[in-house]
Amino acid sequence: MSCCIGLTGGIGSGKSTVAALFGERGAAIADSDAISHRLTGAGGAAIPALRAEFGEGCITPDGALDRAYMRRLVFADPATKKRLEAILHPMIRAQMLAQAGNIGQAPYALLVVPLLFETQGYRNIVKRALVVDCAPEDQIARTMRRSGLNEGEVRAIMAQQIGREERLKLADDIIRNDADMAGLRQQVERLHQRYLTFSTENG
Repeated sequence: MSCCIGLTGGIGSGKSTVAALFGERGAAIADSDAISHRLTGAGGAAIPALRAEFGEGCITPDGALDRAYMRRLVFADPATKKRLEAILHPMIRAQMLAQAGNIGQAPYALLVVPLLFETQGYRNIVKRALVVDCAPEDQIARTMRRSGLNEGEVRAIMAQQIGREERLKLADDIIRNDADMAGLRQQVERLHQRYLTFSTENG
């Protein structure tokens, strides 16, 4: 297994932006959200199991998971979330591991996992846990801008994730995404150099 760094953070914290900056520096990126979208897209590998578990109503006419429909089900019944995760998480994790084990010439793999601390099976894989952090107000504003969700919906998603203080306690490294892009790049560059050294020492 290649040297793996786990990247996580709350919704709207800027995980994708940070991951892209590491990618520019040569890190191999495996993104659980991207994998999830492929699995649940039209004709995705998870669609048959989702249809069998939740019925035809959770599938759009083009054969993809109806995310708005599932979001309503999950918010209405916490048990639904566990049933959904029982289907998706093992499939996502298997693909993440496959990508992490095939990174070519990259010095290390960055596993982008929003639920890194909440999901079983990742902490024994990653050597370091990197948290992207920002103020809750920034999370809400960014998520509303990009997703079209209202504030109440964003807060409901945040409430289902691990709390900010607990996430920071569990972090090995932290990037503060509360300034400009130049500051973000400096933090990424500093950690990239650390991970290069760490990868060499543990390779």
